[in-house]
Amino acid sequence: MDHVTAWLLDSDPAIRWQVLRDLAGGSPDDVATERSRIATEGWGARLLELQAPDGLWAGNAFSQDHTDTFHVLELLRRLGLDPASEAAKRAIGRVRDHVTWGDGAWWNPPWADKGFFEGEVEPCINGNVVATGAYFGLDMTPLVERLLGEQLEDGGWNCEVENGATVSSFGTTINVVEGLLEHERATGDPGESVGEARRRGEEYLLERRLLRRKSTGEIIDPSFLAFSFPHWWHYDVLRALDHLREAGHDPADPRIAEAVDVVERNRGADGRWMLQKVWEGESHIQMEGAERSPSRWITLRALRVLAWASAASR
Repeated sequence: MDHVTAWLLDSDPAIRWQVLRDLAGGSPDDVATERSRIATEGWGARLLELQAPDGLWAGNAFSQDHTDTFHVLELLRRLGLDPASEAAKRAIGRVRDHVTWGDGAWWNPPWADKGFFEGEVEPCINGNVVATGAYFGLDMTPLVERLLGEQLEDGGWNCEVENGATVSSFGTTINVVEGLLEHERATGDPGESVGEARRRGEEYLLERRLLRRKSTGEIIDPSFLAFSFPHWWHYDVLRALDHLREAGHDPADPRIAEAVDVVERNRGADGRWMLQKVWEGESHIQMEGAERSPSRWITLRALRVLAWASAASR
């Protein structure tokens, strides 16, 4: 075992099970055993303990911090909490049965009385809700159908349509395509409509090589090149590549080459990657160090992306 893999395994169950699955060739039984520990040890157990009987975290359905119900559920999904576990069923059942978008709201949104998994109005938020609901076994079809109806002509989505936006944004689109992929996994999407919409969204990103303006070729936003975890709603090229890997996209597609090179160039001499960006907002748990410190999450995700990309040359 190389020193980087050993370092990754010297960690929380949420990282260890993914290392076993994606990098270390662990057996299905070993992966499942490690994954089951998320509910009872470390970060996952801590987050589950913080849920109130009314289903809420930090008294809020949604807020500008990362301590609320929306963000905690996203994090539990990304940690890999087993949806079949009793802990997951209990937590999701509380949210499904009790939480509305008005809970803890500092203003009175028109959708305040809607159940959490019914979603609200912004596709960047609703894409995330679809991903979480589908991952944890809920039928998200009504919200998926809403998202399909909001896809823009260029193939993506944009939360600012209600304010006059007519072209898509990377941040909104990555959240929606992640949600659609999770829904496809849960349902098989026998009609193919969801898969077609997702692939159109991915094409929107790929036509811009995951980082450049289609019109001028300029880099759209320098933050796209700074890797973070948790990334929350924010876009970066590592997040996009990891999604394409999960979606089974062809790693030989030349449009991903520059983004893959960005990932490779950020590998340190010791084989690890740094946490390049920490997004503002309070969190319940501190999973890693400060910006510019070695990151297990970034290293795990970068290594599996590079392994996927290297398959194109075999």
